[in-house]
Amino acid sequence: MELQNLEFTLFVLKLAFAAFFAILFLQSGFDKLLNFRDNLSWLSGHFAQSPLAGFVPLLLICITLTELCAGLLSACGLVQLLVFRQASLAVWGNIGALLALLCLFLGQRIAKDYAGAATLVGYFIAATAGLLVLSL
Repeated sequence: MELQNLEFTLFVLKLAFAAFFAILFLQSGFDKLLNFRDNLSWLSGHFAQSPLAGFVPLLLICITLTELCAGLLSACGLVQLLVFRQASLAVWGNIGALLALLCLFLGQRIAKDYAGAATLVGYFIAATAGLLVLSL
């Protein structure tokens, strides 16, 4: 594969997006899983004055599973890209990433943590770009 052509560039970008979201969501999901009580305590305080206050344990489980699924699909997609040059699992990982980011964004907005919500915008833009690149 020639290094200076569009096909190679797209392949590298696909690998990069799959790796990025595998790292991001596996680390985040495993952190929530391994430090569940600490995360639950912090999030319970964070959402104490919001309509989500009574749902924090359930929502933490949901977002943890969503992040782990997005990360695992992205990691498997990275392997699939390297071995078979196919991106279907990476696309599904990216869709999971978008779902997780939308859930996190909604939670931050409901908690009126506008600065926290703003930090997610860059990740969301990267996820939309990733979905576009992985679909080519």
